[in-house]
Amino acid sequence: MSHVGVPRGTVRKRRSLALLTAGVLTIPVLAGCSSGDEETARGVPQDIAPAARETVADGSTVNWAVDALPATFNAFQADADSATTRITGALLPTLFPMDRTGQPKLNPDYLESAKVIEREPKQVVLYKLNQQAVWSDGREIGAPDFVAQWRALRGKDSAFWTARNAGYERIEKIERGADDLQVRVTFSKPYADWRALFSPLYPKEITGSPDAFNDGARTTLKNTAGPFVLRSVSKSKGTVTLARNPRWWGDRAKLDTLVFRAVAAKDRTQALADGTVDVADIDAATADRITLARRDRGNNGQPLNHGPGSEITPAQALRSWAQAHGSDEDAAEIAQAAREKNRKAVVAYAAEQKALRDFAVRKSLEPAYTQLALNGESGPLADDRVRRAVARALDREELARTVLGPLGLPAKPLGSHLALAGQPGYKDGSGALGEQNTKEAQALLADAGWTRGGAAEPPKDTKAGSEAEKKDGKDGKDAEADAEKKTTDDAEADKDSEEETDKDSTDKADKDSADNEAAAERKKADQASADRDSEDSAASRDEGLYIVGDDNKPGAPAPATVGSASAVHVLAPARTAAVQGTALLRQAGLLGEDGAVAATDKQPGGAAGAYAPVGTAAPAPAAAKGQLGKDGKTLTLRFVLPSGPGSQSLRSVGDKIAVMLEKIGIGTEITKVPDESYFKDHIASGAYDLALYSWPATAYPATDGRPIYAKPEPATDGSLLVEQNYTRVGTDHIDQLFDKAAAELDEKAARELMKQADARIWAAAGSIPLFQRPQLVAVDKKLANVGAFGFAAPRYQDIGFKNRQAAGSPADRKK
Repeated sequence: MSHVGVPRGTVRKRRSLALLTAGVLTIPVLAGCSSGDEETARGVPQDIAPAARETVADGSTVNWAVDALPATFNAFQADADSATTRITGALLPTLFPMDRTGQPKLNPDYLESAKVIEREPKQVVLYKLNQQAVWSDGREIGAPDFVAQWRALRGKDSAFWTARNAGYERIEKIERGADDLQVRVTFSKPYADWRALFSPLYPKEITGSPDAFNDGARTTLKNTAGPFVLRSVSKSKGTVTLARNPRWWGDRAKLDTLVFRAVAAKDRTQALADGTVDVADIDAATADRITLARRDRGNNGQPLNHGPGSEITPAQALRSWAQAHGSDEDAAEIAQAAREKNRKAVVAYAAEQKALRDFAVRKSLEPAYTQLALNGESGPLADDRVRRAVARALDREELARTVLGPLGLPAKPLGSHLALAGQPGYKDGSGALGEQNTKEAQALLADAGWTRGGAAEPPKDTKAGSEAEKKDGKDGKDAEADAEKKTTDDAEADKDSEEETDKDSTDKADKDSADNEAAAERKKADQASADRDSEDSAASRDEGLYIVGDDNKPGAPAPATVGSASAVHVLAPARTAAVQGTALLRQAGLLGEDGAVAATDKQPGGAAGAYAPVGTAAPAPAAAKGQLGKDGKTLTLRFVLPSGPGSQSLRSVGDKIAVMLEKIGIGTEITKVPDESYFKDHIASGAYDLALYSWPATAYPATDGRPIYAKPEPATDGSLLVEQNYTRVGTDHIDQLFDKAAAELDEKAARELMKQADARIWAAAGSIPLFQRPQLVAVDKKLANVGAFGFAAPRYQDIGFKNRQAAGSPADRKK
């Protein structure tokens, strides 16, 4: 299944757009971190129950779960997603699919050969096509298809709505070779990643005109050239059905039909148990259930010791029986209903477990990695010393164990941004940043001016009559904003102030003013904190927790204040609660630095998610937490995490990171947001300081890595063009290394340049790779050649049921 935190369509988009603060970092022994022999790190092998084709039966149908029906079958459009990639892989030519080691490998079904035949004066690549390769309408695959795709994707005609053109813009011309089966491609400037081009290859009928390209391939593909053809798409059933291609010249597909069925992640367990699907990406919880089901196979009908009712003790069961048969009729009726509900749940769970015995869990590592992203555009993380301190505080091995350890997968942290373990060119470049070291992290923060008492200090170089002075005890009127740094007046004291989500502010920017009551509350809290021990770290983090959508609307009655500021149970919206604009009716005011309420919006209504839940305790004062501060501001970072049920592992990692940062005096304000808005409304828009999300692996780092790590460029309107570099961190030197590697036709030299670029990316500390993501796939145990593919692309024509079990497959039996 797709995972939250992976940008929609990233496999395609990252090869599309030319993509951190300028300047070359001073990094000791940087060259030494990126030279020398390649590491011998081994990747985790794929797990697909491999079987020779002669042992796989002909016929039958396999149902394969996808997250949703693809929005388009055009892999080069912006809304192409994982389902697009999965389905087109069975329908269209891929000239150089990745093999098990993550390297591009020539596909003999389409190519006899492809190589660089000239380097001077210009690079020329000659493709020799398989003479049997034809489109499903009978026409030969040839030069006209290559020409049409080049013209559509080279970026010169804006009428083509394309999300990627990297590499195509370097092509000067495409010609027919010595015969119709030869395609000669001449480049205007060298391009090392030429194997990335023309995959998938579309017929000229689709790429030949803007109308056909933009709309013709969105809902159907009439002309294909894979082991399967597209038979039908049913939106009502949520299925895309493929049938065996009668014109396919390669190994004949074992399956009659292959059905891709839209099944949400939360419904996968039920779909497997019902026989609706035979293959499905699953989460750890479903994998555990399948493991338990197979373990319980020989329990001779004994009650399961897991699932509904398993937590009920004998004493509780006896009490429930007594209540159900007691003299109190009302209590008996309630107890009987509860017992009946539990009985039905136990029966349903047992039936599901019995059905799940027919499945196996295939495990490997997905060709993607999870990173901690540090937004360096503004705020404390604009200082590279603070970013490096965050990175040096992390125990990456512990974070990897959190996710991979329980699954029995190797829990080694990832050492590269540009290659995964097992790929050629992989080398651990994290030495450019340094290992986990709490003291070094604290020293970096001290050098950046963040100290234990900094939160209580007034801002330096404060002008007379400034906002900071008024915060420190001026009259009860709201402060007028500094004319040099603000463009709007603050709200009046008797009204609720609006929250200013100012992600462009720097460490020297002034805070929004608070009203008299909040200022007095803050003084009391600061005074009391001097004699107070540090509060429990977990409690402190919980107090800063904000869940978007898990709240009450503005105007809800608030509990009374009890005692001191730390007993306040009503919060204004947290500083990171930036809800998507279309849903937000009004933004709320900032919290005071000590956790007191600066302002609340008393409008009778408001967007769900804009307010903290009633009953949530206010954060403890900074001094009580031992937090660092500077110029009267605490060092608190906005940490945005997804809130959906499929993102539990990300949240567990986020909680551990918060603990690690707290040890060096950095506070985290965690905001949990809906999965569907996590990337678009927070990561891509820059409304975060810290975030966890993933990038897919690639065989072409010089091309695919550049949009992600290159330096943002200023736009004409003053904003930044970040492309896919959502950390907004980079250097000119990184850009230069990518450009050199992209033009280097010597593979060994190009890999060396990528190692140097990776070391620079580590040193910039905008992106901290944590671990390669787990890949868990539930597969009918009678199926062969399908499961956790790892790096490799599936060979759809080899998938089928073993031992001539096709007619009795679970999916067929239960239809």
